[in-house]
Amino acid sequence: MSSAKRVYDAAQLLEGEVNLPPIEEAVSKILAAVGEDPEREGLQGTPGRVARAYSELLAGYRTDPVKLINNALFEVEYDDMVIVRDIEFFSLCEHHMLPFIGRAHVAYIPRGKVIGLSKIPRIVDMFSRRLQVQERLTRQIADFLCGAIDPLGAGVVVEALHMCSMMRGVKKHDARMTTSTMVGSFRANPSTRQEFLDNLARGAERLNF
Repeated sequence: MSSAKRVYDAAQLLEGEVNLPPIEEAVSKILAAVGEDPEREGLQGTPGRVARAYSELLAGYRTDPVKLINNALFEVEYDDMVIVRDIEFFSLCEHHMLPFIGRAHVAYIPRGKVIGLSKIPRIVDMFSRRLQVQERLTRQIADFLCGAIDPLGAGVVVEALHMCSMMRGVKKHDARMTTSTMVGSFRANPSTRQEFLDNLARGAERLNF
């Protein structure tokens, strides 16, 4: 299977633009259902604004993965770890459609090929700007990177604050969720995995939002 084919399979590109009118209609119904007047001055433009916001927040479904990479793959004789850490992201929980916000840390060991630095945050954005669960998001980032450059190994750690647990339900404001995916040498070799985690521990910053 070609690299481009693996990339497309991982990203699940959707064609066409977001259909805004049904979203606007649904938002108007929600406003009425909670007891508001969708026609009052402050809410008249709300359905349209919400529809446009969803188009932006969920843009990852329509991000072309091949255009995203844009041939930014380079042959390099380098076989030590590459780490891009503290990549800020936001996403929407698929269970309540409330935001979760955090940072992703991505590492890989090249197999003769590296990817442009700016592309790794763009990969994170492509998968985070969808209805998500954090566990799947973490795996998708790792799978996409492996499909694009076939590294010796890759590791992804994601940490986030979830509004669905802060604003409703258990209402625990400081609870953070951490997920990780280790592939190839990161899974098979404990010292490689530990090197990655030690790099994250040195200079780790508390999430503040």
